[in-house]
Amino acid sequence: MPLGNGRLGLAVWTQDGYTAQLNRGDTFPLRLSPGQVVIPGLKKLTEAADYLGRLNLYDGQFEEQGGGTAATTYVDAALDVMAVDVTGADPNVPQTAELKLWEPRHPHVFDSGRIGILAETWLDNKEAGASGDSFGSLAAITADATDLRVEKSGPYSVRITFRPHPDGTFRILVGSPAWHGGDAPATASKLLDAAEKLSPDEHRAWWNQYWSRVGLMKLSSPDHAAEYFENLRTIDLFTAAAEGRDRLPGGQAGIGDLFSAFQDTHQWGPSAYWHWNLRMQVSANLGAGTFDLNQPYFNLYRENLTNILAWTRQHMGGRNGACIPETMRFNGRGYENETWVPKPAINCGQDSPPYYNARTISTGAEVSHWVWQQYLFTDDLDFLRTNYPLMRESARFLLAYASRGKDGKLHTFPSNAHETQWDVHDPTTDILAMHALFPAVIQAASLLKTDGELVAQLKQAIPELPEWPLVRHSAPGVLVPNGANDPDTVIAASYDPAVEIHNSENIGLEPVWPYGFIGDDGPLHQLGVRTYLQRPNKNQNDWSYDPVQAARLGLTDEFKSSLLALTEKYQAYPSGMAKFVGPEFYVEQTGIVADALQNALAQDYDGLLRIAPAWPKDWDADATVFIQHRGKVHLQIHKGELLTVGIEAGASGTMRVRNPWPGEKAELVNARTAAVVLPSNQASVLEFPIQSGGAYTLRRTSAPSTPIFEVVSGIPATAPKTLGSRSIGIGK
Repeated sequence: MPLGNGRLGLAVWTQDGYTAQLNRGDTFPLRLSPGQVVIPGLKKLTEAADYLGRLNLYDGQFEEQGGGTAATTYVDAALDVMAVDVTGADPNVPQTAELKLWEPRHPHVFDSGRIGILAETWLDNKEAGASGDSFGSLAAITADATDLRVEKSGPYSVRITFRPHPDGTFRILVGSPAWHGGDAPATASKLLDAAEKLSPDEHRAWWNQYWSRVGLMKLSSPDHAAEYFENLRTIDLFTAAAEGRDRLPGGQAGIGDLFSAFQDTHQWGPSAYWHWNLRMQVSANLGAGTFDLNQPYFNLYRENLTNILAWTRQHMGGRNGACIPETMRFNGRGYENETWVPKPAINCGQDSPPYYNARTISTGAEVSHWVWQQYLFTDDLDFLRTNYPLMRESARFLLAYASRGKDGKLHTFPSNAHETQWDVHDPTTDILAMHALFPAVIQAASLLKTDGELVAQLKQAIPELPEWPLVRHSAPGVLVPNGANDPDTVIAASYDPAVEIHNSENIGLEPVWPYGFIGDDGPLHQLGVRTYLQRPNKNQNDWSYDPVQAARLGLTDEFKSSLLALTEKYQAYPSGMAKFVGPEFYVEQTGIVADALQNALAQDYDGLLRIAPAWPKDWDADATVFIQHRGKVHLQIHKGELLTVGIEAGASGTMRVRNPWPGEKAELVNARTAAVVLPSNQASVLEFPIQSGGAYTLRRTSAPSTPIFEVVSGIPATAPKTLGSRSIGIGK
């Protein structure tokens, strides 16, 4: 089971009575664990016939009971310390707890008074792109108990021995702060002295406050699939907060690295981040209202911008601007160091042989897209000002890389269609990147009153951008010019549609999500639907964006079936996390679930609020989804009927809402005073003024209801949830 405070994470399980692995996101370059804790005396609890364990998401703690003993594990919100609070222990029976590492680690082992310590430092000086900086890990253990003794138990371990207090209680504390070297005993003593003064109420208060501010959902369906997906989304909200409050993202390659139980084993090069596997979480955080959890993502690219600019000049022909590497080390250098690849792979590199992301040049535009989306959701001009350089430099690079052809259009070659096609002409990802980025930079620069010369260049470039490449599904290797209305055409990955395919992505659906050029209506809707239904890779990976893109297209049945298929295929662990490549715990699949549910309930990516555009008729929902400009939408859908649409305005202005009852009259009233804001009318798009802080109810004129403020509550689970062969929790 996963726990964490955003900096220090745990995996907790019942091996050898009780085992927990500590993990941090800053032990670069190999993300080495600070150690594991084993408490063998808790076998009495975990092997009891009446054993029961619960990951209490609301309080942020793992609760176990059995055989008259109970243990509660949590990570303190303020201090990087894990605590195990035990009650019901026999005060006459000695207990032990061992803190250990393993070969080939080289820790210094200290038994310093009442504290046992494992400390190690190393240099990032071996991989390609190494920073030369010092990193390390420190873990220190003590107990609030009687007769405490500390001893070295081996070259990689330290053990504490103690007796419970006379009332049968004891507490084990294990601290693991950020560590780059120094006085390990002094650091450990200061941290654990502070931890001994903590109350368990403090971390619970943080988590309770967190849940009070996010957009929650209560879902149900006759087959209980909706309840299962509600639970997965809530788990995603939990793990996002448990690993997402450090300077940089806590996980990489879609893996919840802070929840690893596998010592120092990593399938993917742990020093690098894959943007493709971060973006679903960024989007899910926006719809959930957890905007602050996106800060580590933006820090990763903004703080490394100087290094990225230097990398671009060195590896992309001396060009100006930023080619952000799709796979990028934590220090902004575009190397992918894999143990199973003969030599490090170069990203954003003209000097690289063809490879998966050697010439993927659209990542900077997509990072910029999320900068712009975060601004639209928050209206935080300081945030935009701070992160605008990413947008500016990404635009400058694309202008520098594109060349004007004989047709007067700006073309990119050689360039990758992400990992799918290598070194092709005009990848769809590049065309989308420029179509999305250039207008966004123009708007951002206008707001910030800067970069007039760049704005003029971008305005000139926009009419010169190519259209998306189209092919007939029946002949996918042949381009079809001007074929958007041809009933057989779909969007191709590039203008070289017949070249070799290297990965199982659906590049033709990128216009749908993340970029929002195609939705559930409009002149390109049918093209988007055809591209979706004829996509080459259906529910192929745990990171598959199929359910999100189906929701954007209004394809309710596809949204539902894709969620079911992906969960059945990949959600293998009782914690709710997924299994993909290797044994590690993947969090990207729950990120997809979360983002898909939010998009199926409410969308306003283009300034038009769509209510329940892809919600299944047999799913009930009481839900809150965050929308642009600090707004929220509260929905109640029961037995296929939309009962309540509540809108909380985060800013003043004019709101546009697609009539959720097509062909019927609707009106908007002030939810607090019942005053009519928009008189009854049956327009397909409803427009009305809103005031910051205002609350409104949109309702059908034919079936008006009193504006309501209703508390939605739930009941803690008493048994595991199941979905086909998958489960959340473990049954007896």
